[in-house]
Amino acid sequence: MPSIDDFAREKLAGLDARGLKRALVPARRMDGIRLARGGRALLSFSCNDYLNLSQDPRVRGAAKAAIDAHGAGACASRLVTGDHPLLGALEDGLAAFKGAQAACVFGSGFLANAGVVPALMGKADLILLDELAHASIWSGARLSGALVLNFRHNDTDDLAALLRARRAAHARCLIASEGVFSMDGDLAPVDELAGLSRAHDAWLMIDDAHGLGVINGGRGARAKGAVPLQIGTLSKALGSYGGYLCASAPVIDLIKTRARTLIYSTGLPPASAAAALAALEILTSDSALVEKPLANARLFTRLMGLPEAASAIVPVIIGDERRAMALSAALEEDGFLVGAIRPPTVPAGTSRLRVTFCAAHEEDDIRRLAGALQRRLQALAA
Repeated sequence: MPSIDDFAREKLAGLDARGLKRALVPARRMDGIRLARGGRALLSFSCNDYLNLSQDPRVRGAAKAAIDAHGAGACASRLVTGDHPLLGALEDGLAAFKGAQAACVFGSGFLANAGVVPALMGKADLILLDELAHASIWSGARLSGALVLNFRHNDTDDLAALLRARRAAHARCLIASEGVFSMDGDLAPVDELAGLSRAHDAWLMIDDAHGLGVINGGRGARAKGAVPLQIGTLSKALGSYGGYLCASAPVIDLIKTRARTLIYSTGLPPASAAAALAALEILTSDSALVEKPLANARLFTRLMGLPEAASAIVPVIIGDERRAMALSAALEEDGFLVGAIRPPTVPAGTSRLRVTFCAAHEEDDIRRLAGALQRRLQALAA
């Protein structure tokens, strides 16, 4: 048996040979869209802080005040002594914003997905996931012990066929998808998913991490009928940290009783809850701010001759892992931070630049990025 160090070195060497080894690079935020990394200032098009609220003085002030009032940490599980008053206020605000009866706040969006799905589904059940659903949804599904099948990305005909073939053999069925897909930026057909869930007595769960604050006037992914399970994060448009589920009051009561990632995790720190609550108030009241990320993404797609952006995320598909990394490095030389995304985060052969747009990006910033990217793409092709 090889030692654990030998095992790690062998695995790392294999990943490096395929251009898949990863490394952490320290970065210091300078303002909403600029950061210092590797000794230089870069204009970032890689951040999920879509409304730049992590840097807003009102949000920062709320976080500071929460530390003074409640301390730096929650210090225990919410079911022990960690349920400080800000969490209830935040849950009330999220539920009202998402049009739900109640909400439950988790330590992260990953913990929300990893806890909610196993709390609702078990070995007798069926889970149908969009093949490009976030890794946290897949983790929660596999932890549940249910039969987990995927349907082709945004293909409701494929989903309908699976429901016809498989639904009757299982006690309960969950359909899960992202509202805005985090690596492609496209939108789920939520109305059609909701219709199929009703027709086949299935429950629909939509992860709205990248839709909240960006699409549909900031309300995120929506359907004409109710979406019973609305998952999201506090770490993107709300500029803080944490995750949530919005659902009916009975479902939330069950989740607070059964979700292991809530029961056995320390509660969200007061500063994070207060920051998210202040950001939610800004998002609700400032429609012009909410419109900016999508408008900026659409300017970029026009300049690049790409299909019109549906969200603040625009993928530029390169294909090869090393070429994508080389292009990202070249843009960094030009003063732009644009992340390269490789397998297993995206399917093999679809490595890409993932370009994200924030409210604070100016038209000149976007035009300069488009010009630099076009030049670099031409050089790469030569």
